[in-house]
Amino acid sequence: MPEILHHVGAHRYAVTVDGHLAVCDYVLSDGRMIFTHTLVPPELRGQGWAEQLVRRGLADARAAGRQVVPTCSYVAKFIERNAEFQDLLAG
Repeated sequence: MPEILHHVGAHRYAVTVDGHLAVCDYVLSDGRMIFTHTLVPPELRGQGWAEQLVRRGLADARAAGRQVVPTCSYVAKFIERNAEFQDLLAG
């Protein structure tokens, strides 16, 4: 199974599957992790890659003690549907 990589300098979680790149981008600001963009190419959709990327990012935010701001609509919906991450939302 392809590995999800955290490219710290690029502020990106990424996975390459069969030559196709899926990403979840973020920025750090005032101790918060602001998720800005999640992109999964059509060839990889429906395989759970967006969820895996976001889960990894949220787990890292939790481990670092950061609050989360989901400006990306996918991340916002994901947190809304997964109560175990709602405590990470910035007030």
